[in-house]
Amino acid sequence: MKKITIIGSGFAGLTAVKTLRKQDKQCEITLISPKAELVYMPSLIWVPSGAASKKDIVVPLENFFKRMNVHHVPSEVTGLENDGRTVITPIGLFENDALIIASGGRFIKKLPGIEHAITPCEGLSAAEAIRDRIKSMDGGDIAIGFSGNPKEPSAMRGGPMFEFLFGLDTQLRSEGRRDKFNLTFFTPAEKPGARLGKKAVKGLLGEMKKRGIAMHLGNKMKKFEADKVITEGGEFDADLILFMPGMTGNTWFDNTDLARSEGGMLKANQFCEVEGADKIFVAGDSGSYPGPDWMPKQAHMADLQAEAAAKNLLDGLDGKPASHTFKIELMCIVDSNNKGIFVSRTMKGGLMLPSCRLMHWAKQIFGWWYLRGYR
Repeated sequence: MKKITIIGSGFAGLTAVKTLRKQDKQCEITLISPKAELVYMPSLIWVPSGAASKKDIVVPLENFFKRMNVHHVPSEVTGLENDGRTVITPIGLFENDALIIASGGRFIKKLPGIEHAITPCEGLSAAEAIRDRIKSMDGGDIAIGFSGNPKEPSAMRGGPMFEFLFGLDTQLRSEGRRDKFNLTFFTPAEKPGARLGKKAVKGLLGEMKKRGIAMHLGNKMKKFEADKVITEGGEFDADLILFMPGMTGNTWFDNTDLARSEGGMLKANQFCEVEGADKIFVAGDSGSYPGPDWMPKQAHMADLQAEAAAKNLLDGLDGKPASHTFKIELMCIVDSNNKGIFVSRTMKGGLMLPSCRLMHWAKQIFGWWYLRGYR
């Protein structure tokens, strides 16, 4: 019987499970992750306003694993042995015939004073901390921004920060408190949102101007203090700082011989095979893939990569060469709590639709539809 191990229970890991089980009802699947749960990151943006809570975001996976006949190992991974055929964890060693690594990325927390900032996509607790801080504030200065990994252009997650920015503006207006707060958006990029396309940059900056949001763009970050953001272009007050740093690879990658990109990710080819490794695949944020700089680190892309990885894995176990690639596609709805801007980009071009209430509802409905298969 084929023994397959998946590391990670995020979007890529779970899509790999579904793809493997659809193709092969008999293979033995072991999935290793700290908890048997999926944290649905796209809905974190609604936590500060109270529109979403834990029950909407954290999905227990016990029933899904039972239906898929998956053995879940509740543990971290610390390394690999035997050319990847053995996964090392604090609770034991786990053997495999083929491996999919879908353990996500790691935020680069090297900026001095970064402990003064909240990183929203670190999970539910971070979003709840934002909610509680906003609730406790009578007014003041809120700074929201992001940066990237200079050695890995695609390893950034800026989209959610636009959503937290516009969402907080909408929330404060609905609470009748917007006039008591100053909102500032900051990023080292001169054209934030450029990965979404030229139209998106103009649209996002126009939305900020319309909402009275100050902008501090194109200046390299220096440090954070408890009450301010300091860049090479100046400093500004901030009673609350939300900041999304760039990403790099997991620390346990250092305990392997796997090929790495300059930015620290696992170096993969177009078939999601880790370069130079036998029957080791990567999907989602853990990998560095061939493609344009704008290729996103987002759930949709992770799903596409995981499907290709799983199919190529099964082919490899059957002695066939890898042939399945993934479509390079950016697709998102930049939500503002009551409206949304649809943005998409492919190798053929991009599309951006005006902000409308329908897109907000569409994002909510899609989340319900996506998660129903895991509940």
